[in-house]
Amino acid sequence: MKNVELIGTKREAKGTTGAKEIRRNKLVPCVLYGGADILHFSVESRALDKIIHSPDAHRVELNIDGEKRVALLQDKQFQPVTDAVIHADFMEVTANKEARLSMTVRLKGQSTGVRKGGKLNQTMRKVRVKGMPEAMPELIELDITKLDVGGSIRVSDIQLPGVTVLEKPNDVVVSVKMAKKAAEATTDAAPAAAVAEAKAEPAKK
Repeated sequence: MKNVELIGTKREAKGTTGAKEIRRNKLVPCVLYGGADILHFSVESRALDKIIHSPDAHRVELNIDGEKRVALLQDKQFQPVTDAVIHADFMEVTANKEARLSMTVRLKGQSTGVRKGGKLNQTMRKVRVKGMPEAMPELIELDITKLDVGGSIRVSDIQLPGVTVLEKPNDVVVSVKMAKKAAEATTDAAPAAAVAEAKAEPAKK
């Protein structure tokens, strides 16, 4: 997991009015929890965007008014119209304590089924996991090279040493299905072949 430093400033105003004032100054109100206390602080929106919009998980080294803490980004909220980040929650990393994260699933390679004309369908782009922070990868990478038409990769197929996937084991992460037009052509071809075969049979005496 990558390390990234984020500089913040403690904030006193915790209400809606205070948060609006913070955002007017191009800052994002944040909360750090999971440790000995709950800390309210703010960070520059540009600096936070680099973490928020990255598909990778980061180990965030927070520097809040000179006080350093290590944390993981746990949740974020966006302005529905502009899609700007308006709030972020961080969970403090403490020794011998498991962390929970939602991790990005990235596909690697070109599927055998897709080369045959199948359609790739990724139904899960993020999965929830838990484990010690030092065991967490930056993302989950799945090799789909051998994935044929009709095949799938399920949650139970994801193997991460020291990390437990929290989704249902039978949930499908990615699959390859026959393209709709090809399926329809196969279906239409069956009765046509039957008719042709019947015509080819010699008449019984």
